[in-house]
Amino acid sequence: MSGLSALTRDLVAIPSHDDETEVGDFIEHWLRRETDADVTRDEIGNVIARRGSGGTSLALVGHHDVVPPDDSQLDGGEYVLTERDGRLYGRGAADMKGAVAAAMCAFRDVSPESELVFASFVGEEIGGEGARHAIDEGFAPDYAIVGEGSTGYSAAGVTDVAIAHKGRRASTITARGTAAHASEPEAGENAIYRAGEAVDGVREMDGPSADVLGESVKGSVVVTEIEGGSAWNVIPESCSVTVDERTVPGERAPLSRVECEGVEWEIDQDLPPMACDDESFAQQVLAAADEAQYGDPEAVTKPHATDAGWLAEAGVTCVVCGPAEPGEAHTKGESVSLDGLERCYAIYRSVALGGKN
Repeated sequence: MSGLSALTRDLVAIPSHDDETEVGDFIEHWLRRETDADVTRDEIGNVIARRGSGGTSLALVGHHDVVPPDDSQLDGGEYVLTERDGRLYGRGAADMKGAVAAAMCAFRDVSPESELVFASFVGEEIGGEGARHAIDEGFAPDYAIVGEGSTGYSAAGVTDVAIAHKGRRASTITARGTAAHASEPEAGENAIYRAGEAVDGVREMDGPSADVLGESVKGSVVVTEIEGGSAWNVIPESCSVTVDERTVPGERAPLSRVECEGVEWEIDQDLPPMACDDESFAQQVLAAADEAQYGDPEAVTKPHATDAGWLAEAGVTCVVCGPAEPGEAHTKGESVSLDGLERCYAIYRSVALGGKN
């Protein structure tokens, strides 16, 4: 392995919360310079590179967009980047330019016997726009390791392998009524009361659950916002309720049950969950993780949606394995362990060398 920490610093230093063009340029040019791969850049900015041919294909997948930085992470429009105590600090270090750098180095350092793919997508933070576009354009590897965080789930400092993660379905319940003067409430239909009955229905629902390769994944469904009414002396004619549902593979909460006269339910966003559908592939990645570290990695589940959900929905067999730890992404103190980067590089390289049995 050569230059991983330096490459990570280069990637993290490039702002990419408003526009991913510059960091996409860097990734594309690096791949063209450092590898013999067939490198493409699609019309929305995804960078995809391919080496080898035949057999089953394996993709190392990441994204190079980030969420907006905290003021402390900016200096004159540039990202602040610091290194101390074996960790690299800066916006995107954990989510997920560190994993992208590890995947780039592993992709470069392997001579694959079958097709090896590197992909870094745009728009992951805004609903997986890059992944969905690539899938629509035919991106369909047989297997994929998505480099989102899986470190520190079973034990501190251990890089685990996530075989499943939750999705997120955001929806709105809208109740309609009839406005009237509050002094004569019987003259109207109170939309807030109707919405309240729908909220009671949501409270009675259990979160969905599923079993993935022996691991239990449990979702949730909860009301997070409510808005209604126009004045203190007016019977409200409308009220809306926001519902956050964490979905699991194959299951959804029965939210359509709240619909009735004057009450509508509409899905605003549906980020799919992920479940690995091939235990032998999961075990292969887990074995590589075991070889790459002193700790004892485990098969785990993640609470957050990733691009692995879109890929799995399209028929790609996925696991999630990356250096980021819980609580690091999107924070003003975001950082990644340099040791964790090296572990992930070793895992990606080992799986790519081993191919798929």
